[in-house]
Amino acid sequence: MSIWFTKMYDYFMKPLEKNRLGNIRKHLVSQQKGIILEIGSGTGANFCYYKQAEKVVAIEPDAAMMGQSFTRVEVATVPIELVNGSGEWLPFEDNSFDAAVGTLVLCTIPNPNRALKEIRRVCKPGVPILFIEHVRIDRPLLGNLQDLVTPLWKRLCDGCHLNRNTLELIQQNGFEVIKVEKYYKDILLSIEATNEK
Repeated sequence: MSIWFTKMYDYFMKPLEKNRLGNIRKHLVSQQKGIILEIGSGTGANFCYYKQAEKVVAIEPDAAMMGQSFTRVEVATVPIELVNGSGEWLPFEDNSFDAAVGTLVLCTIPNPNRALKEIRRVCKPGVPILFIEHVRIDRPLLGNLQDLVTPLWKRLCDGCHLNRNTLELIQQNGFEVIKVEKYYKDILLSIEATNEK
């Protein structure tokens, strides 16, 4: 990732985190138990919300982002293990995890289908698979605007696709979607699914 994007990420996200996003994160992850896989942990924004997990294994491909998460690891109430790696090639054995969490990550992974297949592989059957993702809005004007802006946005925000239909990708890759909540005029989704094998 670019240095400026990494350094400014938390600054730009802070208003969203305070207003609503922090509460959405907390609701999604605070009840998860066992050994949790977090994909694309970034600067560790979720770490403070894990309360019942035995351990969180957080994978992040960007060393600078991971470096910014160290202070959050130190104050977390559950053990956090940081792993430098890609969601597309998870260095874990099959059926290793009791849940998986991804927040604002599938938009930037170059091959999200590959990453979703890897999540399925390393998670036990039937366990929670949880996402917070922004998606392409299913309304002509706003959806077309997202399509128009995405090429420039990807360059500015290190590969982020504003117009990815992430919910559809999750469904196509063998997860059973249990619950979807929409926020911010339907651009942000909280997705609760299970790993069906």
